Amino acid sequence: MEGLFHEDLAALSDLDEQSLLESLSQRFKQDHIYTYIGDILVAINPFKYLPLYVKEVSERYKYHEKSKLPPHIFAVADRAYQSMMGRLATGPRNQCIVISGESGAGKTESTKLLLRQIMELCRANSQLEQQILQVNPLLEAFGNAQTVMNDNSSRFGKYIQLRFHNSSVIGAKINEYLLEKSRVVHQDEGERNFHIFYCMLAGISPEDKDMYGLLDPTQYRWVHLRKWGEKYSEVCNAMDMVGFQEQEKVDMMTILAGILSLGNIMFEPTETDVLRVTGKSMGWLKATAGQFGVQEEELLRSLTCTLSVTRGEAIRRLHNQQQAEDARDSIAKVAYGRVFGWIVSKVNELLAPNVDFDVELNEIGILDIFGFENFAVNRFEQLCINLANEQLQYFFNHHIFLMEQNEYKEEGIEWETISFKDNKPILVKRHNLLPPLITYSSTLIPPHHLQDFVDKLNSKFKSSPHYEVVRSHSPLFTVVHYAGKVQYNGGGFLEMNRDTIPASIRDLFINSVTPLLSVLFAATISRTGTLMPRKAKVGIHSLAVLMEKMFVASPHFVRCIKPNGNKLPDQVDNKRLRYNGLLETIRIRRDGFSWRPSFKEFAQRCVLLNIYEHCSNIVSHYGRSSRLFFKYWHQEELSRLLERMGKAALVIQKSEGSLSLNICSPISAVSTVLCVCVSGPVSPPVPLPRRKKPQPRPRSIMPTAAHLAPVPRPRNKQFEATPFDNLEVHSELAELMGQVGGEERARERSKKRRDNIRWFKETQARKVVRNGAFPCWFHGMITRRQAEDLMTDKPVGCFLIRVGQSREGYTLTYKGANRCRHYMIEMQSNGKYVILGEDKAHPSLPDLVQHHSRVGIKPFNELLTTSCGQVSTCTPLGSGSCGIYSLLAQALAGPVYERDRKSRPFPRLYPSIRLAMREIQQIQQVRGKGRG
Repeated sequence: MEGLFHEDLAALSDLDEQSLLESLSQRFKQDHIYTYIGDILVAINPFKYLPLYVKEVSERYKYHEKSKLPPHIFAVADRAYQSMMGRLATGPRNQCIVISGESGAGKTESTKLLLRQIMELCRANSQLEQQILQVNPLLEAFGNAQTVMNDNSSRFGKYIQLRFHNSSVIGAKINEYLLEKSRVVHQDEGERNFHIFYCMLAGISPEDKDMYGLLDPTQYRWVHLRKWGEKYSEVCNAMDMVGFQEQEKVDMMTILAGILSLGNIMFEPTETDVLRVTGKSMGWLKATAGQFGVQEEELLRSLTCTLSVTRGEAIRRLHNQQQAEDARDSIAKVAYGRVFGWIVSKVNELLAPNVDFDVELNEIGILDIFGFENFAVNRFEQLCINLANEQLQYFFNHHIFLMEQNEYKEEGIEWETISFKDNKPILVKRHNLLPPLITYSSTLIPPHHLQDFVDKLNSKFKSSPHYEVVRSHSPLFTVVHYAGKVQYNGGGFLEMNRDTIPASIRDLFINSVTPLLSVLFAATISRTGTLMPRKAKVGIHSLAVLMEKMFVASPHFVRCIKPNGNKLPDQVDNKRLRYNGLLETIRIRRDGFSWRPSFKEFAQRCVLLNIYEHCSNIVSHYGRSSRLFFKYWHQEELSRLLERMGKAALVIQKSEGSLSLNICSPISAVSTVLCVCVSGPVSPPVPLPRRKKPQPRPRSIMPTAAHLAPVPRPRNKQFEATPFDNLEVHSELAELMGQVGGEERARERSKKRRDNIRWFKETQARKVVRNGAFPCWFHGMITRRQAEDLMTDKPVGCFLIRVGQSREGYTLTYKGANRCRHYMIEMQSNGKYVILGEDKAHPSLPDLVQHHSRVGIKPFNELLTTSCGQVSTCTPLGSGSCGIYSLLAQALAGPVYERDRKSRPFPRLYPSIRLAMREIQQIQQVRGKGRG
């Protein structure tokens, strides 16, 4: 459409830079931020809210035809999912989605949107989908930070592997790469520390601040004041949803508080040149020791000296002030890096697929990695980030240009070679460049050797076209990347070796009374979320493993573009739209053949069309026998044709009265279609008479069961099931009597109910009791039908909660406008309560009720307004505060159980932390009076 310019740039009639820039900029000004290049999506960051991701839009892009809807990130998710399921004229195969672009281009948001849409596509009403969606905000808090280029910049790379069985997601795994740990102790001007520190300091309650030993944010050297209070509750909820235990959360937050306290420890020399902690830092030393769960004297000794053993003799070397500060910073960086690695490892453990090893799984991988960076001062981390982007660019070039054009040559197709900027040479050089940098920097620690370090680099790499010597008194050198030249500071390379910590510090933390800290230092966590020793070369190795995973999957590309450097909406800088290689990408997608299945693969998949013999003749005629070549839009057309013929085959089988529909393959069905088409018209089929819909059998009642409630009227439309209903519907025990095997089933069902009552009494009752009684909305163990009968004359918004009969859990019955709905309440492994499909975890059922009296239950936003009162004429299996439940409530009303309900985990050395905080505050008060 001309009004919207071209939605697919591969359809441009005049392919030049001017028409490309005009199409992109004009679409962007009309808020059309997505554009296709064949099957590649270009996404321009709008820097403002657009109504492109609401529920209605998500539904439209499910199983859609690409040509009938505008370009969208949801279309990429749908294509990857359908390809994995083998529905796009290809067999089932693992997929990967590669999101690339500079920092601030919108890669992180694109990742979250892709995840959300994929979870919608495979929705199976399991809590696992919500847990996977909560992983992103959790890792974002611990791994993202504000930079001069981006307010929410990823300071690590991640590859999310979604595991599927049939069409449902059954697990996930996160691989993380190259966390920028140095940010914990140093941030350049205009930059911030990791988000989690600001979330803690701004959002934590006063009671928790006292428990963890946290003071006002202005007291800490390593953070700058920033208000992010609302984010803290989101992070805590994400951890609850994924399944972290309460004690693990407390230990982790205590360690983070210890890192902040550690940054305030300062040193000064004495007359004997022995270092000591400054007077105003003594309180922070005590606080750090308490938060880390170690002895104060041992921590001080580890900071101010190094103990080594030579020939059985222990030698203690005293640190100078710089070495002590380096040791302090190293502890902070290593501790934070291992906390982050532990989070990734824990997430992988909680989201691991619960299937046998021999079950074949399909996979969709999503790569969200830091963008190309060029700051005022570039250090070792920037080199690692930019080399990772070089690898990613090579992966794109290999699939889009190199591999495709090589296949044209092998098959003898007439083709005018499209030139592109090949960055393979610098990747070959990388293996000769990065290890020497690490080796040299590890041997040249003293500051006065910085120039020697750079001189050695100049001598070794000056002949390379990707390396430039900088004539300067400062230790600088330049690397020529595919996206431009970047000047690096050699001093930053030496600092990266200060990540290593002495063995004495490692032993100190292994013996910590804080279990989590002991685990982290006893078994280090690698960058890919597994337990293994961490070496300097792990970063290179892990990226190589990542590339291997991606090369064996079918890729989908999303190229993100930052429209301007000021992060402002409705502004576009055409210089930024001149994205490297975009013009060449359009040309090869327009003129090339992006779908190139092997002949065997195509014949197996498309045998429905009865074209195997025809394909063989065509291939043998042209002398090519390995591969077929199609335009990017042919795959969708063929898929649509296969689907239409499959439906036609089923119609013909039904019309012929076939009774073997379930065992007849689609191949023979389509053969029937083809035969009918060839033989000419036939008489219209006579439809078979429809079977009568079976009527529901009325419930029977035991004549001797006088205590049972009378039979309620038959169910009407008001109580129809919905997709969110609890499907475990149970009949009364009396209904089973008189049937074959009914007595045995009744006994089993009765036993299950007794087991569930025992489970409730032993593990749940004390969590529900309030002030010696059960809440009026709690009805014990009643059936679904009884719950609906109680709701018959109740107003909209009335609700009750009942104990499950066939499972250990609860069900919330809600009176809607036209029907009753039954929401399953799932209990997680960490003891939290979640309504199935919701994204909020609750510590107790009363908290859940209170929350949903303010926030509606999805998807209908239904508020809990009125509780359904309990009845007095109930049975032991009936509702409310009567029978066993009233006796149980009275038994649990004592002070012991009330204390148990309110108890919560604390840091192991909480008294020491409190004393240290008081000492710090007293010192500050004395200093304040002195100034006055």
